[in-house]
Amino acid sequence: METENLNSTTDILIVGFSDLPRLQAPLFGVFLLLYLLTLSGNLLIVATVSSNSQLHTPMYFFVAILSLIDITYTSVVLPAMLAHFFLKDFYVSLTTCLLQMTLFVSMAVAEIVLLTVMAYDRYVAICNPLHYSSIMNLAVCIWLAVGTWLIGLLLTLPCTLAVSGFSYCGSHTINHFFCDVTALMKITCSSTHVIELLIYTFGTSVTLGSFILITISYVNIISSIVKIKEKGGSWKAFSTCASHLTVVVVFYASVCATYIRPKSSMGDSKISSLTYIIISPLCNPLIYSLKNTDFKNALRKKNNKS
Repeated sequence: METENLNSTTDILIVGFSDLPRLQAPLFGVFLLLYLLTLSGNLLIVATVSSNSQLHTPMYFFVAILSLIDITYTSVVLPAMLAHFFLKDFYVSLTTCLLQMTLFVSMAVAEIVLLTVMAYDRYVAICNPLHYSSIMNLAVCIWLAVGTWLIGLLLTLPCTLAVSGFSYCGSHTINHFFCDVTALMKITCSSTHVIELLIYTFGTSVTLGSFILITISYVNIISSIVKIKEKGGSWKAFSTCASHLTVVVVFYASVCATYIRPKSSMGDSKISSLTYIIISPLCNPLIYSLKNTDFKNALRKKNNKS
């Protein structure tokens, strides 16, 4: 069987959902609606935080950054996926495929890191309130925000370099709706030991490390809240963490639903991938707008002014 190295001019066929011809129109409508809801919801969060001075605090600054990540995260995949429904054969160059994969994975890592930063912010606010403003000052917040993006990019580049060296035996067809690294690994005839080691090492260290740090933060937060003797003070303190904790649960649940399950077909993988590509970014603005009193008040003021 002939083996060839892909180059920047090589075209890769992305199957998408073309194997479901009767569902093309309904699927397009559903995905378009979900994307528009995700985009508008997260843009609303960013606009509300930017325009309301009462929300110019570290906590809401990071919420706005989370929304920006979710916007980028979904926009890397969904617009191209929607284009699949209008094209019989959807080809992309290797360069475009690697760019999409890099941006998607780096944003996923950035979100994991940012959720950890947000847990640390709540830890400082509740466990060390007297020094909160000095610890979480504007410069620190900006550096933490920039750091999440840089960490995501730096941890993704080794994987991108490894994939760019793949050789392929005839088939350039990805049975997925975007350039996922696991889909590329299925059609290569090169050894995948290096990329598997990178994915396992980085994936485990980032995900598990984030989970441990978030858990430690909330153990200390709950310990401090329990000690609050003021009537209603403990609930008021914990209410500032409720939205973030809910977002963490939704994100990790969607990731676990995709990766911690019995080995299945690529068709199942496509469906399960939608849980963390769509569900989490869609739920985040709903969680913050529905569960957070400050956001509710800010949105009411914005509606009254308009």
